[in-house]
Amino acid sequence: MAKTKPGKKDLDSYTIKASNKLVRPGDCVLMRPPDSDKPPYVARVEKIEADHRNNVKVRVRWYYRPEESIGGRRQFHGSKELFLSDHYDIQSAHTIEGKCIVHSFKNYTKLENVGSEDYFCRFEYKASTGGFTPDRVAVYCKCEMPYNPDDLMVQCEGCKDWFHPSCMGMTIDEAKKLELFMCLDCSSDDDAKRSLNSFPVSPSG
Repeated sequence: MAKTKPGKKDLDSYTIKASNKLVRPGDCVLMRPPDSDKPPYVARVEKIEADHRNNVKVRVRWYYRPEESIGGRRQFHGSKELFLSDHYDIQSAHTIEGKCIVHSFKNYTKLENVGSEDYFCRFEYKASTGGFTPDRVAVYCKCEMPYNPDDLMVQCEGCKDWFHPSCMGMTIDEAKKLELFMCLDCSSDDDAKRSLNSFPVSPSG
């Protein structure tokens, strides 16, 4: 009579050998790609389990980088932007290289310093269709692009909209020196035609 294999057991955590860091379900991790030239894959650990031989496997939900999506990387995608996909997988736990943090878009924009382990996500991505949720986001500037947290933007004191210095004919250095800023529409409404140098700017967007 054939023996039935003992079942798998769920684990509360897994320790990354190289760094001794503890990974638990819900944590985001960096996973070693098959091609060493590529950056590590990013995934959220859903479940950790060991088989009867104590081989540890993780069930993960993949984050996609913009360039891995059907539409590719767009101008407004941040360098640390990821999309939470509906693509799940089972991987060997020893391919986990380290832990990382995938922030909400709002929290990411508030970070004082962005570390190598910091990423952000504002879209969920359907891998089979290339669809995004939400499928619409707010746009800014006269170029009508969504906000890219890597790019400096200046706020108009009149309409309160945000603008890219380059779209306003300014360099980044010029924008950083401004105390106050008025966009072309608001400054043309202003009878005094005040100079650009008299108007507010956010130092970091």
